[in-house]
Amino acid sequence: MNTMNTFKIVGGKPLFGSVRIGGAKNASYKLMLATLLAHTPSRILNFSHIQDVATVGKIITSLGGMVKAVGERALVIDPKNLHKFELSKAVGSEGRFSSMFIAPLLARFGRAIVPIPGGDKIGKRPLNWHFDGLRALGAEITLKNGVFYARAEKLRGTVYRFHKNTHTGTETVLLAAVQAEGITRLENAAEEPEIDDLINFLIAMGAKITRPEKRVLEIDGVAKLRGAIHKLMPDRNEAVSYACAALATKGDIIIENARAEHLESFLEQLNKIGAGYELGSYGIRFFYKGKLIATDIETRQAPGFMTDWQPIWATLMTQATGTSRIHETIHEDRFQYIKELQAMGAQITTYQPKVTNPENLYNFEYAKSNHDTPHAIAVTGPTKLKPGQFAVKDLRHGATLVIAALTAPGTSYITQIQHIDRGYESLDERLRSLGAEIART
Repeated sequence: MNTMNTFKIVGGKPLFGSVRIGGAKNASYKLMLATLLAHTPSRILNFSHIQDVATVGKIITSLGGMVKAVGERALVIDPKNLHKFELSKAVGSEGRFSSMFIAPLLARFGRAIVPIPGGDKIGKRPLNWHFDGLRALGAEITLKNGVFYARAEKLRGTVYRFHKNTHTGTETVLLAAVQAEGITRLENAAEEPEIDDLINFLIAMGAKITRPEKRVLEIDGVAKLRGAIHKLMPDRNEAVSYACAALATKGDIIIENARAEHLESFLEQLNKIGAGYELGSYGIRFFYKGKLIATDIETRQAPGFMTDWQPIWATLMTQATGTSRIHETIHEDRFQYIKELQAMGAQITTYQPKVTNPENLYNFEYAKSNHDTPHAIAVTGPTKLKPGQFAVKDLRHGATLVIAALTAPGTSYITQIQHIDRGYESLDERLRSLGAEIART
């Protein structure tokens, strides 16, 4: 991984060319964890070269497993010699994946000791939704000095309903349920494509999982799973990032491997704002074809407009004519990027939209949240952004700053880019291949 920690970006140049996206960050390390449920090796294809994958690989190795590159984007993971169930406390600060180790370690050893996870600073992540599901399966989980201690003599099937939509919570309980005794029914289960990717891999390993109805999963536990071969789905967040960068810079790019079925809510918004795109066997072409029109969006659970896309979308809307409104309903505090965009000249104001039943609408614990935290912004454009020097706070915050800097004529400096490396493979190299003037310093 490149250790230089600053991007120097000279913006104002349209992007043009083709970029091939790799495997989804939000699926990759979860499939790596799923391999620990088997006793024979798995081979997973189409990994992106990102920090989260490397970190999870090191953790699996520290537990006694074997992780080996077997090609440009393939890993073989052999859990045969796995013999530890405790993660070091230092692991917690490296990503939000540490708590997901609990499920496969419980299934394998009946015990797990893991630190509180870190990750992006976008508000509280309610791990109780994950752990209540594990407890329903028979696990005992306690927290002491920043470390979770989990134990289960035997995991047994159950009926469990998630209080709110939770992507990672659904995956965590799913990983525990596939080898639990009996049938587990998960209600209000999340429906993101990355979850279906995990399900397909688990089925290839011998798991019995069905979706009998919308937002319901049924898992018939099996005694043993085998290793399998699987190709990761492409990263839809990466696709949206490059698409918005192309449109904001008035460019024209092809995103190879992008799948329209993963991007339906995004493409629907592109139709509304007058952006250009074409679908093909190669992927999707995104191109600027004229004045962009402001529009309103509301982030929603799958299959709605992703919360991960809204900071990037807000940057694009600085180049649209009129006032765009963005209502964030998934996370309670995901507008940390607006101060930097405002410093670049963006006309953005925060406000609290009128909501009849906020506890039902919002996907966080509204009653326990800070009611002074704004949940919506208005973006008025088009605005000629100006360059600046900024520090990255988290992954999507970093992508937002890079796209804004590419749009702004002049030289910008983006520091703390290790957050970007967590989820974007060689972002600077790929942008240079599209004509951007960007360098690590």
